[in-house]
This record gives sequence, structure tokens and C-alpha cells, in this order.
Amino acid sequence: MSYIRKVPNTWWLKRKPYTLFIVREITCVAVAGYCAFLLYLMYALRQGPEAYAAALGLIMSPTSYVLHVVGLLFVLYHTITWFNVTPKVFVFYVGEERVPAVVVAGAHYAGWLGVSALVAWLLLGTGTPG
Repeated sequence: MSYIRKVPNTWWLKRKPYTLFIVREITCVAVAGYCAFLLYLMYALRQGPEAYAAALGLIMSPTSYVLHVVGLLFVLYHTITWFNVTPKVFVFYVGEERVPAVVVAGAHYAGWLGVSALVAWLLLGTGTPG
């Protein structure tokens, strides 16, 4: 008969790195929730003007604003912590030399900045005449 040590459900609260890891993993729920919300908006758009107007009414509620801000914070935390761990997950070599971690993470941040700038440019309408 083997001994199985009992581990409390709060084991991850005992060390800061474990806590930060679990918090990052929990933020995946916010990312998935926001994706589901965007899918709902696309579904409402396809159902017609009345359904889309009702969906937009949901977006304008104070609760929606709070959820969007909280969701944004979760997504930012998730993204930043993922980009910071990327050099440990994706190890690149150029010849025999390992690419420095700051270059790998920096490339991800630069890509994020570039895509964000493109989306902002498109949404703000500066790329369309009139």
C-alpha cells in the first residue's frame, strides 16, 4: 500500500511564483469569455437589426463597462506574462549562438505594438478618405 500525501487546495498560495502562475492561468477564462462575447455579437449581427440593437444595448450598460475594463486588465496581464515567458519556451539559435531572451520577448512586444497601431489606424478611420 502506498502513501498519498494530502495537498491542500491552497498549495499555490504558499509561494509567489506559483500564485502568479495560477493567476495567469485563470485569466484564460476572461480571454475565453471575451471571445464568446464577440461570437455572440457576430451572431446577433447575423440575426438582423433588432437582435444587433439588443446586443448593442447590452454593451452600453454600466455592468458591461466594468466587465470590459476588468477583462482588459486580465487580457493585458495574460499577454504580458506570456510574452515574458516566451524566451523560455521558444529558444532560437542563429548558428551556434542562442538568440538573447530580450530579443525574443522584444520581437513579440514589437509585433503587438505594430498590430495595435494598425487596428487603431483602421478603427479611427485615419486610413480612409473623408
